[in-house]
Amino acid sequence: MSSARPSRSARPAHPSRSARLSRSARPGIRRTVLAGPAALLAAALTGCYAGGSTSAGADPDVAPDTSISVNLKGKAAAPGQPVKVTLAHGKLKSVAVTAGESGALAGKISADGRTWISERVAAPGTAYTVRAKDSDGGSDQAVFTTAGAEKVNKLSLAPGKNTTVGIAQPLSVVFDHPVKNKAAVEKALKVSTSNDTEGSWGWLQDYSGKDRVDWRPKEYWKPGTKVTLAAQLNGIDTGTDGGWFVRDYTTTFTIGAAQVVKVDLDRHRLALHRDGKQVLDIPMSAGTPGGEKASWRGTAVLMSKEGTINMRSETVGLGDAYDKMVDYSMRLTWSGMYAHAAPWNAGYFGQANRSSGCVGMSDANASALYGQVRVGDPFEITGADAKGTVAEGNGYGAWNVSWADWQAKSALK
Repeated sequence: MSSARPSRSARPAHPSRSARLSRSARPGIRRTVLAGPAALLAAALTGCYAGGSTSAGADPDVAPDTSISVNLKGKAAAPGQPVKVTLAHGKLKSVAVTAGESGALAGKISADGRTWISERVAAPGTAYTVRAKDSDGGSDQAVFTTAGAEKVNKLSLAPGKNTTVGIAQPLSVVFDHPVKNKAAVEKALKVSTSNDTEGSWGWLQDYSGKDRVDWRPKEYWKPGTKVTLAAQLNGIDTGTDGGWFVRDYTTTFTIGAAQVVKVDLDRHRLALHRDGKQVLDIPMSAGTPGGEKASWRGTAVLMSKEGTINMRSETVGLGDAYDKMVDYSMRLTWSGMYAHAAPWNAGYFGQANRSSGCVGMSDANASALYGQVRVGDPFEITGADAKGTVAEGNGYGAWNVSWADWQAKSALK
């Protein structure tokens, strides 16, 4: 931008002020200081002097000092903190902090008009431009670049974007690296629902050994609920050995019909209920009781429908007990518990539990069940013939934790 200045001989010397416009400057003219490497922190913001009475000793030909300062400067500014712009005198009218493809940082001007603070923090390895205007029409800009991240943390999200899932499906976030700053990460995970569903984040260890945080509602979701997760993580430091997040994540999904699969280990039967009505009643055989081949009890959540897969016993710690191609496979836990077709076990359907841990049924019944259930449907497993309760990290076992205990797992409680 251009600047209008009186000649050196006509302008009083004021060594303490470096950014001024004289009273004779043409109204509406704005001055821009092009900051060099040593001046990236401080940008001068100058508006035209409006005239009026002056106090004793004041120079009526000199505009008020309206210089600004930015808390971040240079080419290796520390990321992970808000951007703060401070005006020496007068009031800020607007501040814009932009970062190319990374977008803008929103913020608010203080009540006294002297400062502006961004709502989110500065991300690593990002070049920012700060543009400010004051209430007198002056404007200027400053630039800075944050240091890059030595280590980057990433995550995986479930469920997938734009999917329809069952009423027990949690939001589940698994991190590549350890998360020490759990509270900072959790604050950045924004969940919104179409009907203000009550829920809570809970931190746990995934079956893989990685840090994980799940958001589950207090009770099963209501059918038709629309859910959005905005993980505003760009610029969050996850702590020692964890690294920085350098991007945001988002996922959206919708809750489908109210379906519950009830598995009775003692009666050797499985029933599918939809909207409170039973639509399937299937004889089955679950895990052999009394050892590692027994099934889990509690609420498991259908994690995936995997169709025909090769099941090998050594992958679940059962030696060489089996190696089979299995149809209509529906995964219930990470540890290898499935519901699936098991025609080789037909003599035990409805009579006894004699499988290697899974819930087996005929081809026809498995096909019928497979065709109607969806990922996120709860399998409520009851009975004495079990080896324990599904753990919260072994698939989606959060429903086996009381609501109060689940809330206590939040880093913000």
